[in-house]
Amino acid sequence: MPLPEIKTILYTTSLGKHTRPVFRQAVNLAQTMKAHIIMLHVIEPIGELGHALIQNYLPEDIVKKMHDEGIDQVMQQMKTRVEKFCEEELGSLEKIVDLDIEHLIVEGNYTDSILKVAAKRDVDMIVMGSENTFGHHSQTTRQVIKGAKVPVVAVPTGKKFV
Repeated sequence: MPLPEIKTILYTTSLGKHTRPVFRQAVNLAQTMKAHIIMLHVIEPIGELGHALIQNYLPEDIVKKMHDEGIDQVMQQMKTRVEKFCEEELGSLEKIVDLDIEHLIVEGNYTDSILKVAAKRDVDMIVMGSENTFGHHSQTTRQVIKGAKVPVVAVPTGKKFV
């Protein structure tokens, strides 16, 4: 039986300082399989209490402007990280590596958002980091593995908790 074709990889990132090995793995897989990468960053909502407090102190148009500017800054940070990765890790290669990356930011619960994007975008694989806690995957990684309908590659980030 032939292996399933991998055309789209969902790479999830917290944009933390320990995420480079995860992105490197996503890029390696995408290059090997000639796949498109959707780079996903999930922003959890501030909750009802936080929203109520903000609304009491700031007008709604200012809140919306701050929200939109924050999303724009995160999007720019995602693009800058990809550029820096290409410069530092791919720049010295003899052949040019053409990365097919789409940047996506969604708001919601981490696990639910990852699984919804995976289903909606019909991805073939999810690549995500796994912060090791006593040799176990992080809670979000465990929940995604449990709920995913496609293979999940959990890459150790090197970040350990004691």
